[in-house]
Amino acid sequence: MAYSKKNKYKRIIDIQEIVKQYQNEGLSNTKIFELHIEPIYRISKRTFDEYLGVPAQRELKKIIEQENLQFKLFDDEE
Repeated sequence: MAYSKKNKYKRIIDIQEIVKQYQNEGLSNTKIFELHIEPIYRISKRTFDEYLGVPAQRELKKIIEQENLQFKLFDDEE
């Protein structure tokens, strides 16, 4: 099976949801990173900033749709 970025996008979505939650409470991105992201996910600040700009939900949806199309190809053979 080919490599899929599905787990990476799921991780990015998790991080983005954490950031939204704490931004609503008034924390800055730097504080959110230091207190809640870095201790758990062990990523750098640069990676964190890049993750915030990734349209992960859209990309994950594309991957799932492609997988569903591939499975349909094999279902027709039965």
